[in-house]
Amino acid sequence: MKLAVIASLAASAAAFAPTKQAASSTALKAFEDELGAQPPLGFFDPLGLVADGDQEKFDRLRGVEIKHGRICMLGVVGYLVNKAGIYLPGDISTDGTKFSDLGSGWDASFAVPVPGALQVLAFCGALELAGWKQAEGSYPGDFSASGFPVGFVGADTEEAQYDYRAKELNQGRAAQMGMLALMVHDKLGNVDDLLGWLP
Repeated sequence: MKLAVIASLAASAAAFAPTKQAASSTALKAFEDELGAQPPLGFFDPLGLVADGDQEKFDRLRGVEIKHGRICMLGVVGYLVNKAGIYLPGDISTDGTKFSDLGSGWDASFAVPVPGALQVLAFCGALELAGWKQAEGSYPGDFSASGFPVGFVGADTEEAQYDYRAKELNQGRAAQMGMLALMVHDKLGNVDDLLGWLP
């Protein structure tokens, strides 16, 4: 009996709870034609991160997506190169640890000596804080304002530049999934089954 009373009170209280407003259709459609909104998913924002239609927020998130895609493209290639037994020559730190002593995958991440890890952190920090400069008024990920430009500066036409940017975005997305798969399988210990074709 008490349960029935509590249930009826809860149901009547829910009638006075504020309703959640759905995002306006104009806010949702604001990014449907943006770069990266392509088949089969179209514009995909399941968490509603840009449901408010804020262009500045969208551009910032797109820049982050492009940056992570670029990092993962390098990461996948680096992982495969190291897994094939190819390493940089020389030492990673002053204690005589060679790059070839580190191995590959997760094992290599934890085998890097502290001075070597600090070098990597300092280099990445310098790039992040001072190296890559976003060109004012340009598309997210255009670092042509940097001392060492990165982007599609030499593309012949705007259409060609747009096409290159779409390809980079898709390849970056694929590389993020690829890097995640390599990390998971490396940790599970069966990455060699996946990469049996490597020498």
